[in-house]
Amino acid sequence: MNEGTTPGGFAQRLLGLNAWLVFLFFYAPIVLLIVFSFNDNNNVGIWTEASFRWYGEMFQDDRVMGALRNSLVVALFATIVSTVLGTMLAIALERYRFRGRGTLDGIAYLPIIIPDVTMAVMLLIFFFQAFGILDDLLGINLTSGLLTITLAHIAFCISFVAVVVRARLSQLDSSLEEAAADLYANRWQAFRKVTLPLIAPGVAGGALLALTLSLDDVVVTQFVSGAGSTTLPVYVFGLVRRGVTPLINAVSTVMLVASMVLVAISLGFQRGAEARGQRLADPEALLEEISATES
Repeated sequence: MNEGTTPGGFAQRLLGLNAWLVFLFFYAPIVLLIVFSFNDNNNVGIWTEASFRWYGEMFQDDRVMGALRNSLVVALFATIVSTVLGTMLAIALERYRFRGRGTLDGIAYLPIIIPDVTMAVMLLIFFFQAFGILDDLLGINLTSGLLTITLAHIAFCISFVAVVVRARLSQLDSSLEEAAADLYANRWQAFRKVTLPLIAPGVAGGALLALTLSLDDVVVTQFVSGAGSTTLPVYVFGLVRRGVTPLINAVSTVMLVASMVLVAISLGFQRGAEARGQRLADPEALLEEISATES
């Protein structure tokens, strides 16, 4: 009997068809978004001719550029701080035993579990109360703006970074760190030359996730933002409420391309880190790294 007519062959064809339908469901809207971003017509659903008109209007629109600038500033600082704190949190929870560790472990995952609206309301109340206390005690008058948005993004990004880095740490061979100690490396040298290169792919993945979440957030940002601190996703959401235009397609396409570039950079960095981690698995290479540190 022909393989294509067997029950197994039919099941494979059915699974293949299902895979193509899933890919079509996910990527067809993206293709349409990109194609219609080059549409010259004012109507988003009617194609007339190809044009860069809406990209030109996007880069000439001060409100769009201001919102983009705010998004990049917030995302940059939120990613850096949350990556450092999230990595430290992951190392503390995975490598050390201390009083209150179980409680901290549970609290660390709350921003991932709770709804965005709940997180937004919590942060809004916290900032309102904190700013009131600072004003009463120190006379410092703070208002909602880029600072509150950045702090809010750090608050929920730390958990995502910690989860990714901790998953990487759990797969790490602890014997390499012990070997570094046997080669007279101190705790900092062992971390910098062995542990950090091995968990670098996880750190890079956590940083990329934090950057993406910060750039895409709408709900939390809307609650804690103030006048003049509108980010690009919030601005796009406001445009959608007034009606979909090809300008939204152009802005969304730029954000999509930027995300793809970040993913490509992260993958390249992770591959380099993976190669270095495999090199450190060689005792001679490990000894060379420690010796270079001592010298």
